[in-house]
Amino acid sequence: MGIRKIIQIDRDLCDGCGLCTTACAEGALALDEEGKAVLVRDLYCDGMGVCLDVCPTGALTIVEREGEEYDCEAAREHVVHTRGAEAAAAVHQGPGASSAPAPSELTQWPVQLHLISPEAPYFQEADLLVAADCTAFARGSFHADLLRDRKIVVACPKLDDTGPYLKKLVDLIAANRPKSITIARMTVPCCGGLSRLVEEAVACSGVDVPVRTVMIGLDGEIVLDS
Repeated sequence: MGIRKIIQIDRDLCDGCGLCTTACAEGALALDEEGKAVLVRDLYCDGMGVCLDVCPTGALTIVEREGEEYDCEAAREHVVHTRGAEAAAAVHQGPGASSAPAPSELTQWPVQLHLISPEAPYFQEADLLVAADCTAFARGSFHADLLRDRKIVVACPKLDDTGPYLKKLVDLIAANRPKSITIARMTVPCCGGLSRLVEEAVACSGVDVPVRTVMIGLDGEIVLDS
């Protein structure tokens, strides 16, 4: 126990909207039987005050008082049990905490569509990912979510000279007959060119291959998966 920053709730001001409970990634806040926000446990609160930004009544403040130190591992276990493992990834690690770097899922080189060879053996009957350049920067879990178990080519339909790309993609698909093609693109309009490029290449190749489109928003969230 020690003096630290922690959330404080004014029950008279709290209207029970529940916005703070969803804003708190650590699951430190909940609504009680009276529909008022309460602090579940001191050790789940990281003291960062993200919940303050969503409270419409000003019922939440950060104070300094004696309390259990924030425990990111306890908070993570709590969120796993209450919200699931995916939600637990957003739990704040706390000062001084570290984590192992996420492993790379890249299994080939090169990756830029201008540089790859359609005859490269690793493309043979592979699950192919055709990704816009920006997608890996926008989505932090790009490797785990999209690249794992796939071979990749990347391109920018706006800035690249895409003239030679159609033939290269047609040759790649025709020669290797991929099991599937996933298009990873951003929501911005210029990325539509990547979808059209892949669709035309598949049609020209004469290969019957399922095509999936994953669209990523500027905040890194997947907004379309079809």
